[in-house]
Amino acid sequence: MTADTTANDQVGTETSRPRPRALLISTYEMGRQPFGLASPAAWLRNAGVDVRCLDLSREPFRAELLEGHLDFVGFHLPMHTATRLALPVIRRVRSLSPESRLCCYGLYAPLNAAMLRRLGVTEIFGGEFEAELVRVVTGDDRSPDHVSDVIPRLDFQVPDRTSLPPPQRYASLQQGAQRRVVGYTEASRGCKHRCRHCPVVPVYNGQFRIVPVEVVLADIRQQVDLGAEHITFGDPDFFNGIGHATAVMDAVARSFPGLTYDATIKIEHLLKHRARLALLRSTGCIFVTSAVESFDDRVLLALEKGHTATDVDDAVDACRKGGVTLVPTFVPFTPWTTLDTYRQFLHSVARLGLVDHLAPIQLALRLLVPRESRLLELFDVGWELEPFDNERLVYPWHHQDARVDQLGVDVATEVGRQLNTPRREVFGQVWEIAHASADETPPVPSWPVSRTEVPYLNEPWYC
Repeated sequence: MTADTTANDQVGTETSRPRPRALLISTYEMGRQPFGLASPAAWLRNAGVDVRCLDLSREPFRAELLEGHLDFVGFHLPMHTATRLALPVIRRVRSLSPESRLCCYGLYAPLNAAMLRRLGVTEIFGGEFEAELVRVVTGDDRSPDHVSDVIPRLDFQVPDRTSLPPPQRYASLQQGAQRRVVGYTEASRGCKHRCRHCPVVPVYNGQFRIVPVEVVLADIRQQVDLGAEHITFGDPDFFNGIGHATAVMDAVARSFPGLTYDATIKIEHLLKHRARLALLRSTGCIFVTSAVESFDDRVLLALEKGHTATDVDDAVDACRKGGVTLVPTFVPFTPWTTLDTYRQFLHSVARLGLVDHLAPIQLALRLLVPRESRLLELFDVGWELEPFDNERLVYPWHHQDARVDQLGVDVATEVGRQLNTPRREVFGQVWEIAHASADETPPVPSWPVSRTEVPYLNEPWYC
């Protein structure tokens, strides 16, 4: 007898107790089918809860979802953009269904707990939230015996994706003229590292948890059965547990011949485990995302990234030799950025042959300072930090050189109006803007063309 059947049988015997009803809402998960709905949906359904899932990035909000007695509404808040988009929806749900219990869960929920409680949210969970959601929705309000900083170890369940839009409605993989349907899963959660600007750190604080290989495979299998041809591993760092990652890679290659995948891996792990890059390629990995953030060692040290600009050069070379495309991400506008260092950033991207690898939004991103960020440990950094903004959900900051802030606005505006323009063209336009900001004539660009078509997911993502 399966766990789901057991739970339903138990509910059926308790005729005097109505089955709890819950609605789980996602606002934005970077163009992916929301793992943050599918995973808790499985836990709740196996506990006998009637669960509906609503992905507002693909489905409209419908007031009829709140009709009848709805016990619980949960909002997944995995990132800054998702949280901002959720605020008006929380207010609307509170107005339409005042009797429903509201919960927010995910990395950005505890960071914004005070503001969320003012909106009527009564339950707030950060990492490893599934068991806590079951406890609340099923009415087991017994609080833990003590509050601990240790992230719980869960008996992970296979996510339930049955009430979500199919993977064909989400971002796809583009490689030249070929397009592939993309699925998404997680082989681990949390991170062993404590990069100063990362939103994972205030919640997990250097801890990470692995998902059993058989659970990962079962989740991939159900998505492949629905048409997925490529899988994104959403782990904060796929190589946090190298033994586990190796087991996952081997199992995926054996179980799903022809399936491709991508993963996120730190620069320092790409170098430490460079011998595994060939295994990545041979098991179907076609690109690796890595948070480079900057080519300025002063910035990298302040952010505690664990790598240097020279390490980035080495990682690009190692990935090329290993046959894996490196897709870097950056935060080019920080309190330490100058007009000179921004131009140097562009020159480094061009020198390393990464122009085609870089999503244009990466040329414009500005450092976010949310609540509880380790960035608040830095005081003398040359920025003017304003009080926390409860709508923008950040501490706004201004550069001491107003020209840098203006350059950031100009670059963001250009990128924003060129969403469908080829990457090289956008880079060229930003190249000209950056040199004009310093009253320089831009050097004639000579950017090497990538030898192969750079694969990418066709929905730009934001923090």
